[in-house]
Amino acid sequence: MFNILVGFFSIGYVSAVIITSGNIAATIQNIQAHELLYRFGLTGHILVVLTNIPLAVIFYYLFKIVDRKAALLVVSFTLVGSAVETANLLNQFGPLILLKSGPIQNVFDPAQLQSIVYSLFQLQETGFNVALVFFGCYGISIGYLIIRSTFLPRVIGIFMVIGGLCYLVNSFSSFPVPGFAAGLSPYIQIPSGLAELTFCLWLLMVRLNEVMWKEKAKKERLCKLTYRINPNTHTT
Repeated sequence: MFNILVGFFSIGYVSAVIITSGNIAATIQNIQAHELLYRFGLTGHILVVLTNIPLAVIFYYLFKIVDRKAALLVVSFTLVGSAVETANLLNQFGPLILLKSGPIQNVFDPAQLQSIVYSLFQLQETGFNVALVFFGCYGISIGYLIIRSTFLPRVIGIFMVIGGLCYLVNSFSSFPVPGFAAGLSPYIQIPSGLAELTFCLWLLMVRLNEVMWKEKAKKERLCKLTYRINPNTHTT
């Protein structure tokens, strides 16, 4: 829930206040007028990607009893996506550095400075779409695990798979045909957000079926023990 709330503030609210689509001069003015809000948004975004790491560990612990390899995919996609998203934050810090640096402002005239800032925002948008490729694969992987599990509703897994596919469609369409992708946004991201919110609320309010999870864990330990005794026995 922390990730969702802080992510909505940082990526949703702050971006809506600061960024004026198609008007880089107004965007720069907004950054200068609301610098503290912009910095809080960046700080919140850092916290979001930071908390992705313990989340990946938690999800691995929960779902390794379903399919260890798929659970490792969830961890891998989460960590790589978070690393790309973290590196991409440098493009968001760039405008602050450019607009606050006296020597840079003495070298470039206002029009050139606006062009550089605009390029940084374009890079930030592209980097975010690259990160969503990995988070889309994460959504499909964890959706598959939820569907196969017996301790969470399969419908949530289906929602997560659909959400992951929406991320992939949004990102991959933005690379070859950005105009088409722009027409999909923000509608294409609604299923992804609803899926993640549903998954989060279920874990917080209803929680997983602990009895079924323990039963699945017991079977997984039994399979591992059987494999040690007879390595020719197949186990996930």
